[in-house]
Amino acid sequence: MSFRIRQFEKSDFDTLWRIDQACFDPQLAYSRPELAFYLRRPGSFTLVAETETGIIGFVVAETRRKTGHIITIDVVKEARRTGVGSALLQAAEEELHRAGAAAVALETPVNNAAAIHFYKKEGYFVEKTVAGYYSGQLDALVMTKELARSQPISRSRSQPISG
Repeated sequence: MSFRIRQFEKSDFDTLWRIDQACFDPQLAYSRPELAFYLRRPGSFTLVAETETGIIGFVVAETRRKTGHIITIDVVKEARRTGVGSALLQAAEEELHRAGAAAVALETPVNNAAAIHFYKKEGYFVEKTVAGYYSGQLDALVMTKELARSQPISRSRSQPISG
């Protein structure tokens, strides 16, 4: 699969919202106002993965002092396990590192085994569990990764990728 990673454009919003709705249970998916809030939040940025036929994934992240935060990472079902999620995550980590972050954190539902496995494969470890994080009903794992100790991220991951 060939795709490229680029910066978010305003015209992408509806597509990103639809992808988020498809990727997450209604309890976890963002409403339009919530997603718009995170995209516009000071210190945040959004990267989009696209093929010739359209957007296949995106990541929203932000810098909080010396720690970056992955707000969400979404990949359409048809593009999962093709390297899109890894490329988006690594591009976000690179941008966070350039912004001065020494570490990055994220939250994922305790019952999302696929996401937990993915993040562990990408070098994240479980720091703690937050009870009722999602709508006061579902616990989350806070997972973190030290960026300063990571290997330099290849610039080629941010360029068009063919496979």
